[in-house]
Amino acid sequence: MQILKAGALYFALVFGAGFALGAIRILWVVPRFATRIAELMETPIMFGVAILAARWIVRRLAVSPKLSSRLGMGCVGLGLMLVAEFTLVLWLRGLSISEYLASRDPMSGAVYYVMLGVFCILTLVAPR
Repeated sequence: MQILKAGALYFALVFGAGFALGAIRILWVVPRFATRIAELMETPIMFGVAILAARWIVRRLAVSPKLSSRLGMGCVGLGLMLVAEFTLVLWLRGLSISEYLASRDPMSGAVYYVMLGVFCILTLVAPR
């Protein structure tokens, strides 16, 4: 149960920050720099948010350092992130999954998908 709680909290913190930054990116950064640059500018900020969230949750909830616990936390967070991405975002934009994937910029989209993997495994290296 602790792993589910930790993973859900990890998702909520990172998704919430991403949602806020996404609004800023779309309203103010994209018009000045274009979509690719704006998304790439957001990536290191989200990486930092994920690191801080993973560290805080591991300490706050005393998540076991066992590989299964930490990876479980990351996988729960990732699963919730993908569900949110493919329901909320697709619903808001009125796209199918294939349309969404095709609409992504090849460079910033690839970086985003790598960051999803990093998001999942950051929990393994978060100090307790």
